[in-house]
Amino acid sequence: MKRQLIVFVKQVPDTKNISGEAMTPEGTVNRAALPAIFNPEDLNALELGLELKDRFGYSVIVATMGPPNAAEVLRAALYRGADEAILLTDKGFAGADTLATSYALSCCAKTVKNYDLILCGRQAIDGDTAQVGPQLAEKLEIPQVCYVEEVIELEKKKIKAKRSIEGGFEVLESQLPALLTVVECNEPRPKAAKRIMKYKKAKTASELKKFHGNADYTDAPMLTEEEAKLKEKNLWIHEWNAAKIGADLQRIGMKGSPTKVKKIQSVVLEATEVVNVEPTGSGINKLIHELIEDHTLG
Repeated sequence: MKRQLIVFVKQVPDTKNISGEAMTPEGTVNRAALPAIFNPEDLNALELGLELKDRFGYSVIVATMGPPNAAEVLRAALYRGADEAILLTDKGFAGADTLATSYALSCCAKTVKNYDLILCGRQAIDGDTAQVGPQLAEKLEIPQVCYVEEVIELEKKKIKAKRSIEGGFEVLESQLPALLTVVECNEPRPKAAKRIMKYKKAKTASELKKFHGNADYTDAPMLTEEEAKLKEKNLWIHEWNAAKIGADLQRIGMKGSPTKVKKIQSVVLEATEVVNVEPTGSGINKLIHELIEDHTLG
């Protein structure tokens, strides 16, 4: 059996220009109000997974949780070299905080079953919590190595990885399976033109139904036949709901999310005064003494 690793990625709203108008009354992000992008550090995690594929022959499974249009990030991963894609989508997943998200992802990993590694970006730009990866490892009861920059060695039952710490780095060794969260440590490869031409035709069940006018999938032999053709060509994006992964409905989405956002506020920092500093030793010395006096330094 070919060795597998899972890369969990996320389609996120571009938060560069987020404002109160981009929030729902429940305190969650109105994703429809912002353009969607591939979470940056998840691209680094994907690149690390593809490097391990190149070095050790791994099969790379990429998975995401989101609405049906989140299939776009899965195709983007397939364009870069991923072998298989899974979309977790269900109305019950909506509004999930990190606890509910990590639970759903753990159910997905348990459904996949055979994996040596799980890779995640350090954090997502729409939350900046860096909690999902560690929570996922805890729920799966597997070791975790966070802030990974490089995989040094990878054997049948153990991995040696270099991770970033304040002021330097450290090298850790772990048993497999294990989870790694990845920092901005590499240059994600571009989409390959040949793979774009192939995988632009990859579809989920929802996309196939939408293409055929939302026909009833179970009563449409044509759709079943088309699904079989896509699977034969490895162009099928698996679409799993809460029932498929055996998720407890009380632990997903809003029901499983104890975190509640009460208020969002736009903070704009404005300079109240401008100080010109002479580009000389005495000018710098004077500035340092002023900063010490007003307790900005020291």
